[in-house]
Amino acid sequence: MARVAIIPGDGIGVEVVREAVRVLEVVAPRHGLDLELTSWELGAERYLREGVTISEEEFRSLAEEHDAILLGALGDPRVPGNEPARDILLGLRFRLDLYVNFRPSRLLDPGLCPLRRVPAIDIEIFRENTEGLYVNMGGSFKRGTPDEVAVQEDVNTRKGVERILRAAFDHARSRGRERVTMVDKANAMPAAGGLWRRTLEEVAHSYPDIEAEALYVDTVAMDLVRRPERYQVIVTCNLFGDILSDLAAGLTGGLGLAPSANLHPGRHALFEPVHGSAPDIAGRGVANPLGAIACVGLLLEHLGADAAAAEVRQAVTDSVREGPRTPDLGGSGTTAEVGGWVAGALRDASSGPSLQHGDD
Repeated sequence: MARVAIIPGDGIGVEVVREAVRVLEVVAPRHGLDLELTSWELGAERYLREGVTISEEEFRSLAEEHDAILLGALGDPRVPGNEPARDILLGLRFRLDLYVNFRPSRLLDPGLCPLRRVPAIDIEIFRENTEGLYVNMGGSFKRGTPDEVAVQEDVNTRKGVERILRAAFDHARSRGRERVTMVDKANAMPAAGGLWRRTLEEVAHSYPDIEAEALYVDTVAMDLVRRPERYQVIVTCNLFGDILSDLAAGLTGGLGLAPSANLHPGRHALFEPVHGSAPDIAGRGVANPLGAIACVGLLLEHLGADAAAAEVRQAVTDSVREGPRTPDLGGSGTTAEVGGWVAGALRDASSGPSLQHGDD
């Protein structure tokens, strides 16, 4: 049995995860998957009520007793310090050493691309997830004065760079991809860029069947708009990966369609749609659940259920092309209507036994 922790979180996270779970409940029995879904109340409501984000016991359970985590979103305007996101999402990311942030962007319908010339887009971005500017090293001096100085340090280690590069190359080889593009800004940041480029050159020797290249981030940002079909697998640092993955999502329909996987291969996995909690539309039933449902596909693939994952991916594609659309995609469908359409497309009269449910 595989145990999956379900953390709806805040805002629209609750709404989209509900639909993702509905889809998981349909597809898993069809493929004979023995899953136990466990609901976790972690987020702003719990923090406002109890002053607790996540306890050490809860963290231990997520780390040691679950095979995967499905997270909706974290963030609530009633918690301006954003403690739940810091302690839960970032806490899990850093403490579980989830060094791979995998962001696929594939154009499912030509009408969703904002470009005048609509190419075929299928880009997979590997963002280093535990280093870079996001480790929050640095500080401020003379804060609030005209002489204020702010220093933010960009942390890159040989170990961290090599393992994210190898993850990208391994993925490219397993998927029959021909090119890996490493993105940096070595001309302006020669210390970090030099480390990335030297490591790329060494790692690439182990993958002679894959073309390796290094390009500046501004070049790639421009080129993603000009000819995105050129790019297959992109690997880069934390900051550039954050930016380029949102750009790629914008080219393929927006953040409502964008899934992500936070991985330490062979150890831990956390899956989340990347749109955030969107408090301005929370509770209105208009959030797009397809990013969260696409996360179910990534989760199933992580568990080794490739056929089930492929079914979910196809159902998401069919939904975009044939089903109701939420307002972000130009439609008037509700979150539940879109989720129901996908679940209906996957449903089969010969479904197996029901999933087990629990609460923590």
